[in-house]
Amino acid sequence: MKYVLVTGGVVSGLGKGVTASSIGVVLKACGLRVTTIKIDPYLNTDAGTMSPFEHGEVFVLDDGGEVDLDLGNYERFLDIKLTRDNNITTGKIYQAVINKERRGDYLGKTVQVVPHITDEIQDWIERVAVIPVDGKEGPPDVCVIELGGTIGDIESMPFIEALGQFSYRVGPGNFCLVHVSLVPVINVVGEQKTKPTQHSVRGLRGLGLAPDVLACRSTEPLEEHVKIKLSQFCHVPISNIVNLHDVTNIWHIPLLLRDQKTHEAILKVLDLQYDGKVPREPELGMWTKRATKLDKLKTSVKIAMVGKYTGLSDSYLSVIKALLHASVAMERKLVVEWVPSCDLEDSSAKETPEAHKKAWKLLKGADGVLVPGGFGDRGVQGKILAAKYARENNVPYLGICLGMQIAVIEFARSVMKLRGANSTEFDPATTSPCVIFMPEGSKTQMGATMRLGSRRTYFHVSGCKSAKLYANASSVDERHRHRYEVNPDMVPDFERAGLQFVGKDESGKRMGIIELPSHKFFIGAQFHPEFKSRPGKPSPLFLGLIAAASGQLEPLLQRSNPTTKACPMSKVPKLKLYPTGPVNNPLNSLVNGYYPNGTGIHT
Repeated sequence: MKYVLVTGGVVSGLGKGVTASSIGVVLKACGLRVTTIKIDPYLNTDAGTMSPFEHGEVFVLDDGGEVDLDLGNYERFLDIKLTRDNNITTGKIYQAVINKERRGDYLGKTVQVVPHITDEIQDWIERVAVIPVDGKEGPPDVCVIELGGTIGDIESMPFIEALGQFSYRVGPGNFCLVHVSLVPVINVVGEQKTKPTQHSVRGLRGLGLAPDVLACRSTEPLEEHVKIKLSQFCHVPISNIVNLHDVTNIWHIPLLLRDQKTHEAILKVLDLQYDGKVPREPELGMWTKRATKLDKLKTSVKIAMVGKYTGLSDSYLSVIKALLHASVAMERKLVVEWVPSCDLEDSSAKETPEAHKKAWKLLKGADGVLVPGGFGDRGVQGKILAAKYARENNVPYLGICLGMQIAVIEFARSVMKLRGANSTEFDPATTSPCVIFMPEGSKTQMGATMRLGSRRTYFHVSGCKSAKLYANASSVDERHRHRYEVNPDMVPDFERAGLQFVGKDESGKRMGIIELPSHKFFIGAQFHPEFKSRPGKPSPLFLGLIAAASGQLEPLLQRSNPTTKACPMSKVPKLKLYPTGPVNNPLNSLVNGYYPNGTGIHT
């Protein structure tokens, strides 16, 4: 097993996650099988209880793991499926060591950071690195490890020590360290400064690690004399100094690495020599085409993102990426209009009239509306107003998780005239509980107590838009993260009023997808389709939203070439996965290809 460690220096937010993902892309393009691990030095056992304002979105994996958003980058770039163990935190490590101590595994010993914590970190890495994540048998060839935070952070010290020991454990030729640093330009001087990177590398060396490759972030390409200076003071060959300057879109980063022969530097350190087969020169033709296509898009499509965390775009990172994947597939330039849901509410008209006016102007100027997931009652009324505007004005609408529940509440209030309709999350005493707490959930333990991970949703309505977008599948596997669900006792009333529940779980009692058949495109999903979207393989529901918002939905649905019909629950047959390879469907490049090796869509 070969290991590539990616660390960061000078400041946070340099793009270590994108750099690690891009290194993985280039190595995969060389024919190597790649897996990834993210190390987060915080004490939380996982990211599940963190505020999006604090740490960005919580990414959900197939096994229900609530992890750092960088694992979403890894999955999207490398088209792999990771597990919760691919995200290491200080909390997980200490919890594992304490559990061993209580069992008596260290009986008679004084349990210390060195060697017990550091050994646990190394053992964890070795155990997870050999687990296949690409759907093939056998261990991967290379594991890319990203160490979160910045060199010098006190909370990352045990991991630095463990990784220093680990480089000796695996031996020469099996460990490559890529250090991402900043080369800023001081405006007054107008010169690229190397001192911050010099100090960062010095600090890294002082902790027992020496960089093999230096990845320098900058606004403009590095000047040659700057590279020479960095090489002299950081003891890194010029050929191993890579410049990651600002680009028009992040899909260019793997191309930057390839063009600067980064793969050759890494393969040399890892003692992986070219033999004409694997590794080979990186094949990034499709990646190049996709990055270039994104730059050339001219015709725009505006999507209003109505949420409560709009002040930090990372709060909805996967949603933004899924919209981008779909817009590129439909050859449209994505424009996201951020609409704070609080600013749509009537109270905002009195308290902050300018913000209220601006929010409604953005909403009404959009080609489509998206209400993403969220927790808590702040801004809920604004989301309800957004769903009402989209429904009444035939504007394409996609509601995700809470966004679907919002649409159900709005329909109950406006169409069914149930004025007190609400979710018990926001009003426990409501007389019309459209959305209720899931019986197996916990109201006292917050971490990992939701309905999490990949769950199957069966289509119940033949010919519905959602089923067509999923290549007329009978069922689909998507990732969930919620504590509340649509009240099954009220479903018959909703359906009589015209709201269709086209997707349900295996019991038929949990609602997965809603549609308004009379509307251009009004769909809500209890699951999070954004977590499985990939570049070149967009999420079907996001693809449908962009197609509807750009006037291309009917042609898209007509090309779906229906081959199967959705079954009622009483007649759902035993289902089989599509076999590996193409399916006889013109949309397989967009829809069936959405799942690696065709898995996940069932007929």
